[in-house]
Amino acid sequence: MNEPRVQFVAEVSSNHHGSLERCLAFVDRAAEIGCDAIKFQLFRVNELFAPEILARSAEHRRRAAWELPSDFLPAISEHAHERGLKLACTPFSLRAVDELLPFVDFYKIASYELLWDPLLVACARSGRPVAISTGMARSDEVAHALRVLDGAGGTELTLLHCVSGYPTPPGDANLAAIDTLRRLAHTLLDRECAVGWSDHTASAGVVQRAVHRFGASMIEFHLDLDGAGEEFAAGHCWLPEAIEAVIRDARSALAADGSGEKVPAPSELPDRPWRADPSDGLRPLQSLRREWHP
Repeated sequence: MNEPRVQFVAEVSSNHHGSLERCLAFVDRAAEIGCDAIKFQLFRVNELFAPEILARSAEHRRRAAWELPSDFLPAISEHAHERGLKLACTPFSLRAVDELLPFVDFYKIASYELLWDPLLVACARSGRPVAISTGMARSDEVAHALRVLDGAGGTELTLLHCVSGYPTPPGDANLAAIDTLRRLAHTLLDRECAVGWSDHTASAGVVQRAVHRFGASMIEFHLDLDGAGEEFAAGHCWLPEAIEAVIRDARSALAADGSGEKVPAPSELPDRPWRADPSDGLRPLQSLRREWHP
């Protein structure tokens, strides 16, 4: 029986400081703590926000400092693959979908872009797998996004339950919605669809619950290296040592499920002869007593 499998995806988001060296350090750290993939975001502020918002908001204009330089992509992709990680990236424009295609193993669509059909179509038509977060969405909005992705040829889809609170109080996580999304996808697509959890709680208990109670097949989480990232102060990012323990414990617990067949485990075999013999109730079995020497 194959062990249940969950993918852990480290989201760098805006914590990279516009430094290629720091981006590559994120790749290294993600590999060291047991991740399966690392994810970046490719946006340009003037393509992300409407001009009337940028004209009135210095705060939104300042986010230009968080942009990932496109010329980092080849080095990040190469290094991720060298370290055994998949590379994912969130495109926030149609141009970004094309720009990312040579480098990414899958696309991730952000919750805020779930309503933008042309972006969903472009990602699906790329032929790459697509994961989509569903923060703030109602079931009917998720259903529409699924129909669009499926209709555009998206065959390898992952739905991520998400709460777009930064941070998300654990009481708002509503992890039971993972099952709701799983049923919705099966009804609409008439096939199984991977379903997971995009975490903004930074709570080990919430992540473990998503994996072990609700069968999340992907866990996306925000990672920072050192507490110096742009987003760390908001409270939804993990530091490497903390999430490493969660990943290790989740994988260890999944491995404990086993086949379900009631047979002696390999670690038990040396003790089987030391059970009480049915003839007299004394340990070990008669067969061992005859040949045992200390």
